[in-house]
Amino acid sequence: MRVLSGVQPSGQLHLGNYFGMMKPALELQAQHEAYYFIASYHALTTVRDAALLREYSQGVAMDFLACGLDPEQTVFYRQQDIPELHELAWLLSIMCPMGLLERAHSYKDKIAKGMEATHALFAYPVLMSADILSVNADLVPVGRDQKQHLEIARDLAGKFNRETETETFKLPEPIIQDAVAVVPGTDGQKMSKSYNNTIPLFGSVKKQRKAIMRIVTDSTPLEDPKDPDTCNVFALYKLLADEQEQAEMAERYRAGGMGYGDAKKALAEKVQGHFEPFREKRDFLEKHPDEVEDVLREGAKRARTAIEPVLSAARQAVGLE
Repeated sequence: MRVLSGVQPSGQLHLGNYFGMMKPALELQAQHEAYYFIASYHALTTVRDAALLREYSQGVAMDFLACGLDPEQTVFYRQQDIPELHELAWLLSIMCPMGLLERAHSYKDKIAKGMEATHALFAYPVLMSADILSVNADLVPVGRDQKQHLEIARDLAGKFNRETETETFKLPEPIIQDAVAVVPGTDGQKMSKSYNNTIPLFGSVKKQRKAIMRIVTDSTPLEDPKDPDTCNVFALYKLLADEQEQAEMAERYRAGGMGYGDAKKALAEKVQGHFEPFREKRDFLEKHPDEVEDVLREGAKRARTAIEPVLSAARQAVGLE
């Protein structure tokens, strides 16, 4: 089975990215034929600084490789290195009803938050559909809040196939990631760069710890019992601790006599311990950027080889070949 996933280089990756997308994706690469890409075209809807986009794209690549992506096993590439995607997006656009895009939750949410209503933001699901359909993906990991985009890809694939009386596109299935649907940020909302509530994966340990110490908690006095199930610190601790460690920490909460500062320090130690081996690899890659570039170029070559017959079939279906 072929699985596809992508991540936007719209800032420094954080714990929410790791537990929400990276860790599940890295686990899937051992079970399936994996295609993972850096969604640089999508990032242009929010990142308009050329130097920053280059920095973020390089950072995402290094983060994935540091955390265990195997370029021998997984096809890893930048969206910008696949020009075929734009032609495929256009061929899907000619079949795409306006109402399908007008109903997209993501577009409406972003406009409500003040983002400019550009064509790229509106047509975002069409390019995402091209990403998915271009490699004949069987499976696409998504959270429930992203499921609609996959449904749009399936709708467009089905409509294209019906109208051209072909079987050009495979209809992909979702892998719903309920267990990691929401990773809380420092303010208790979903961890997101747009909320400025993130805990960075890498960078300085001091900065990482400082972000952890900013996590919002309630005002329960130190000596009183506390509820671990309503605490943002404990919710993050659970992602890194084994069952025994979770039970012991929960008992400390309920017993009283432990301040939230102690819980935050325990979380900081867990985060540092978990990512320390990855940090060494990340430091190496930062000193050898050519190795990262070689991986991405080879990945793009492999991806284009997979995409070529799909695009050719789509061109034939509409009469361009």
